Amino acid sequence: MNKTFICISNYFKGNDFLIHLKKMGNKVYLVTSEKLRDKPWAFDYIDELFFMPGQDVDWNLDDLLQGIAALMQNHKVDAIIALDDFDVEKAAFLRENLRVAGMGQTTGRYFRDKLAMRMKAESDGIPVPAFSSLFNDQEVNYFADNVSPPWVLKPRSEASATGIIKVHSKDDLWNHIHELGNNRIKYLVEQFKPGAVYHCDGLNWQGKVVFDISSQYLATPMEISQGGGIFRSKTVAYDSEDDKAIRAMNAQVMQAFGMQHGATHTEFIKCNEDGKWYFLETASRVGGAHLAEMVEGASGINLWGEWAKIEDALVKNIDYTAPGPHKLYGGIVLTLSHTQHPDLADFNEEEIWFRVPLEYHAGLVVKSPSEERITALLNDFAARLHQNWSTTAKQEGVKKLH
Repeated sequence: MNKTFICISNYFKGNDFLIHLKKMGNKVYLVTSEKLRDKPWAFDYIDELFFMPGQDVDWNLDDLLQGIAALMQNHKVDAIIALDDFDVEKAAFLRENLRVAGMGQTTGRYFRDKLAMRMKAESDGIPVPAFSSLFNDQEVNYFADNVSPPWVLKPRSEASATGIIKVHSKDDLWNHIHELGNNRIKYLVEQFKPGAVYHCDGLNWQGKVVFDISSQYLATPMEISQGGGIFRSKTVAYDSEDDKAIRAMNAQVMQAFGMQHGATHTEFIKCNEDGKWYFLETASRVGGAHLAEMVEGASGINLWGEWAKIEDALVKNIDYTAPGPHKLYGGIVLTLSHTQHPDLADFNEEEIWFRVPLEYHAGLVVKSPSEERITALLNDFAARLHQNWSTTAKQEGVKKLH
């Protein structure tokens, strides 16, 4: 019953996934970037590592394909897994060319391409902010003349808030479009909806959501990338109106986008102006920024481990049942640090159960039976981190786009 998995990751993440796969008796190969050779991968649980020069868009897909094809001459590959947003296209490209089962390029677009996401959501009756592609000048002008600013220019296939440009007038919009040059086709323009941003992290099996939990960003990724600050998120009150709305929309998105198996991270906004919910984006992977640890603190469910079990069950043609979640509350506070290894020893509250290990970051994950206690801790920790550890870094422009 041992199966062979090829995992792809452009970033250092997913050790829990690799460990669980190996513990279930599988052969595990990892393809990653040469720059990540010295990261503390779970080497004891990886049968062999392969390295590609550069990172993300620097990878030569034909070389990647030839490398995997050569591996397949002596090994039957049962699944190809993308561990990060930036790997979804690569994994779909390999599956399509090598006829390996799993998400293909068409469905993969819905979980990477923000324009494809919006078009599919709109066609299936899922509310989205007004948007337009940048393909046609007349359509751009129609959008600018009929949709009130401010707007945001978004790269179609970048992760989180990377590369987002906020614009306030038609002239400003066109100036930025002209600056984009030939890259304009890789962007979209969207009406900026001020409001609270939420995320739903879930697991899917046989086309159904089998676990989901809703959370609210107390400081959104876009706010932090644009102006710096302390990243925070916390579990939404169970069975509240917000919780029910988020989970219902998540199920609607998963069905519309054709998600069959695996982990997902989906974001929504509750608009301040009209009180309505809008879909923002989704991804076919575990949420970043250590949200997985926050989810585990609240629910007892390790998203990486359960995702590995799902992939294992899929290739072995056995059933998968998601574990019953606890109903605690989780929260995370995270900031860039001016020190490589910040000493957070004076943070000793009993609710702390995970300390973010990233260099030049200061972060803590807490869990508690009380939502109010989580909120109080996050506010207190954010103030203390801001005073003693927090720093900001200039957002780098996107040099290469998908």
